[in-house]
Amino acid sequence: MPQPVLSTTIHRFGGSWALGLALLAACQQPATTSRPPETSRPQSTATAAAIPNPVLPGDFPDPSVVKVGNTYWATATSSNWGPTFPLLKSTNLTSWELVGHVFPGERPAWADYYFWAPEISQEGAKTYVFYTAHKRGGNLAVGVASADNPAGPYTDHGPLVGQPDGSIDGFPMRDEKGQLYLIWKEDGNSVQQPTPIWAQRLNDTRTALVGEKQELFRNDPSTWEGNLVEGVSIVQHQGYFYAFYAGNGCCGRGCTYATGVARAKNLLGPWEKYARNPILINNDTWKCPGHGTAVEHQGRWYMLHHAYHTGSQEFVGRQGVLSEFTWAASGWPEFKGGSTPAAPAAPTPVAFTDEFTGKALQPSWQWPVEQRPAFALRGGQLQLTARPDHAGAALGQSTTTPGYTATTTLLNPASLPAGSQAGLAAHGDPDNLLSVVAGGGKVQLVQVEKGQFKTLAEAALPATKALRLRLQAQQGSRFSFAWSADEGKTWQPLPADGAAVNGAYLPPWDRGIRAGVLAHGPATTVASFEQFSLVPNP
Repeated sequence: MPQPVLSTTIHRFGGSWALGLALLAACQQPATTSRPPETSRPQSTATAAAIPNPVLPGDFPDPSVVKVGNTYWATATSSNWGPTFPLLKSTNLTSWELVGHVFPGERPAWADYYFWAPEISQEGAKTYVFYTAHKRGGNLAVGVASADNPAGPYTDHGPLVGQPDGSIDGFPMRDEKGQLYLIWKEDGNSVQQPTPIWAQRLNDTRTALVGEKQELFRNDPSTWEGNLVEGVSIVQHQGYFYAFYAGNGCCGRGCTYATGVARAKNLLGPWEKYARNPILINNDTWKCPGHGTAVEHQGRWYMLHHAYHTGSQEFVGRQGVLSEFTWAASGWPEFKGGSTPAAPAAPTPVAFTDEFTGKALQPSWQWPVEQRPAFALRGGQLQLTARPDHAGAALGQSTTTPGYTATTTLLNPASLPAGSQAGLAAHGDPDNLLSVVAGGGKVQLVQVEKGQFKTLAEAALPATKALRLRLQAQQGSRFSFAWSADEGKTWQPLPADGAAVNGAYLPPWDRGIRAGVLAHGPATTVASFEQFSLVPNP
């Protein structure tokens, strides 16, 4: 579950400003993520598997996975982007298809933002998703939704627990007697307090907690765990419950995340942390691995979790990766190679194109969760209704590489009403973006930082019915913009000298940059777009 580190900055996102300040104050204590000497560590004779990581390219933090029949279903944190909680399916854990969302339209009525750490599970004919969200007028809480099919539709049952300091990272588990419990973390680090992991009985319908909560374990600030433990995923193996958990700082350039494990004969304990924790740490390719779900596939064990790729870091976000582990003679799990495997050849990034010819947007489109835009598809066009608040109405695609080119065509730009602009943007959040837009007789390069608008360059808008716009990213944070009035035959850079703009300020602490379209102005304005593409650069 995301918790900030001191070196990151949280920008205001609708109603989340006050909570953001509190979370930022929860800085991580210095801690290493090195292992004890290898001389005392059981050695595995197996080699790291050639897994084509990332298996979930793009911003997929806190992934969770469950097997239903012959199909694996996964979901992940969507944070402050809607639709809420992606639903993906696979038959092999490495090739995934996005098929929908837990909440594809409106958010649950009780929650407003920070949609974190969904945990998908199956029992009988029912699928359940336990998730974290910020309660309107309150703090972080754990809620639950259910469906008769993993693909949905899901019915929300509201929050189960919301402590004063916040409750996050819900995980369902039956004890040795078959009694159902909810495991969760008390978010004490947000107020400079410890982070207990709690367990409490759930009723059979999973709609309410019963009885009293009991602490399983908590963070030890003198160790690699720093000021938090979180993201617990429990499996049973050879007479023990094993709790995989993350510790320390999850997010941003200064992240210190790693994965540990504890075990107990009984679900309520006593719990013993592994003396050789952390068991999953950084390597040269993947940084800050943690918060995932353990799963078995064809007799082998894996964890689907997140990590930053060192080449793209926070600009792409925490990507979904798969790490294999084995069970050592001591009974403890051992990750092959001790860190997330990097295949000899990384998967080829996939380009995205939308011609807007379908009846609905492709499911990978996202929007700011508190500012859902109004839009329609008609005759091969995306018609986006402008918003006057923040930076306007926004639709974006998660980026998957640090270098990419995004293009779109804005139709009839000269017909946009006075005070309106529309175009192409690198979105951080509604108050932080870089865009090339047209309106008011001009093509402009506009920077929005902490809600403050600044025009960096502009040119006269030529007479054209179709203005092609282009955004190019390098190293995740260097952005170049251009426009074309002749269907892309010739391009005019903006600014005229083609200088790149520094977008290092864009990504919030817990999510990556999106590339997409926007329309800013009165709600009577409708901007029409034709075709959008997002192509990874070589």
